Amino acid sequence: MIKIYHNNRCGKSRAGLKLLEDSGKEYRVINYLETVPTFEELQKIISILKINPIDLVRKNELVWKENFKNKTLSDDEIIDAMLKYPKIIERPIVINENRGVVGRPTEKILEIL
Repeated sequence: MIKIYHNNRCGKSRAGLKLLEDSGKEYRVINYLETVPTFEELQKIISILKINPIDLVRKNELVWKENFKNKTLSDDEIIDAMLKYPKIIERPIVINENRGVVGRPTEKILEIL
């Protein structure tokens, strides 16, 4: 089943959800600010996306700038930061079995449907 890691306050995330709704495919919404993924889940998402943990971070978020900017962090420390401050996780993330994308731009989601 398709999963979308979603933040309803984000326009890009709402657009990604609308694209899934319009697709007619079955999907599950995970509001990751309320249901924060575990360390292992984030590792798996990062692996499916084929990116480095830092590539899943919203570096312009104030909490990132105040706490982590210009620091050298290991991959595990970056994942720990995302767990502590889930607002810094890029969105929307759409996973379809063993394929996934960050839906920016929204049309990227079509690649995995």
